[in-house]
Formats: sequence, structure tokens, C-alpha cells
Amino acid sequence: MVDDATMSDDAEHPGARPVILVSNRQPVPVDETALVELASTTLRGEGVVDAELSVSFIDDAEMEDLHLRYLGEPGPTDVLSFPLDPLGGGEDHRLLGDVVIAPSVAARNNPKDPGGELRLLLVHGILHLLGYDHEEEAGRAEMWARQEGYSGMRTS
Repeated sequence: MVDDATMSDDAEHPGARPVILVSNRQPVPVDETALVELASTTLRGEGVVDAELSVSFIDDAEMEDLHLRYLGEPGPTDVLSFPLDPLGGGEDHRLLGDVVIAPSVAARNNPKDPGGELRLLLVHGILHLLGYDHEEEAGRAEMWARQEGYSGMRTS
């Protein structure tokens, strides 16, 4: 996990926490409470306090539709991020966007620890909303290190 020094609350908003909205539209059991806490911890660790994030858990069919519609790729994927206000836009309250996860794909990715895979995917999606990417080696190393720190899961 990330150490407490990186998770201090924003001085302008002491004790503030991001708002995490969850929509669960699929049958695989997920620990929504723990995942909301992880999302909040990740955002606060990245210095994002006064913000709103939407997290949706969807089935394979819905994920396949989104994957094809927005990336032009067939088949379901594990996580997609849809930024609304990734850089803050000069606003005090940020509407970060949506992280969409297919728990059944996560379970296939890591059948030994599907819960850990969900944690990793949630953090991965949030980091994308905050502007991180893994296209170049330097960005990948930084993003993977942050992902592993927050999720407790090693990125392969």
C-alpha cells in the first residue's frame, strides 16, 4: 500500500473526501465498500480531494459494446476510463469521469485473485483519468509503480 505520507488531505479541504458514485449492473459479487475506499485513497494520495468519480461494474456484453464503440476493438476488455475533467479545468470541484470495469473479465485475467485484479483495474482506470498513461516506457514505469502502491498488486 501507499504510505501515509502520500495520503495527506488537501490543506484547503481538511478532512474532505472525494465523492465516489457506484453503479453495479452485473452479477459477479464485488466488495463495493472496499473498492470505494480504495478509490478515495487513490484520489487523496494523488492530491485530488474535491472531486467526483463514477465507477461502474458491467457485464461482458455491455463492456464489449463500449470497447467496440469507443476503441473500435471487438470483444470485452477489463477496464475503460472516460475522462470528463482530467486536468481540473480551473474548477474547484472536479468531475473526473467514469471508470468502467467488467468483473467477469477481471476474474478471467486473474482467477486466483479476482478481488486483487479488481483493485488493480480500479486504480489503473483512476490513474488514466488523472492523466497517466503507459504508452511510453517512462510513463509506464511511473504508472505501474503507482498502481502497485495503491492496489497492492504487482503489474506484469
